[in-house]
Amino acid sequence: MRAIVVYESHWGNTAKIARAIAEGIGPDARALNTDEASPAVVAEADLVVAGAPIMAFGLPSDAMIANVAKDPKAPIAGDVSHPSLRHWLEALPPSRAAAASFETKLRWSPGGATGAIDDRFQRAGYHTIAKGQKFLVSSTYGPLREGEVERARTWGSELAASIR
Repeated sequence: MRAIVVYESHWGNTAKIARAIAEGIGPDARALNTDEASPAVVAEADLVVAGAPIMAFGLPSDAMIANVAKDPKAPIAGDVSHPSLRHWLEALPPSRAAAASFETKLRWSPGGATGAIDDRFQRAGYHTIAKGQKFLVSSTYGPLREGEVERARTWGSELAASIR
């Protein structure tokens, strides 16, 4: 099975979750940032999983991402060197592949990103195979809460088993 896990990550938390999901799916699965997940790579995948952090109750917008780069409270500069997942989803090629979504968030955060991701997958012809997962960070910039990486790896295994 060819699987990719595409992510938007600013402080590394969503990237860690994406890598864990890919590990759970299996040795041929790859975690890719939005630059690496070109339309050609996506077209070859049997399973596409996509995720992003929640910002202002949803999928990050360009204005929100612009603020990441100049956030004076951040412990390190946020990575804004890749297109947003929102932009990546706008260019998503049509497919009948399986799909799933995830987000990273604070426990108390209202709203979410998985619904917008799943909607875009469905509009492009993908069929979602699982309810979007929510992985928790301890604070705005991380780190991930204890056990979240292991939970992501387990979820990746479950995704792989559901399409075998």
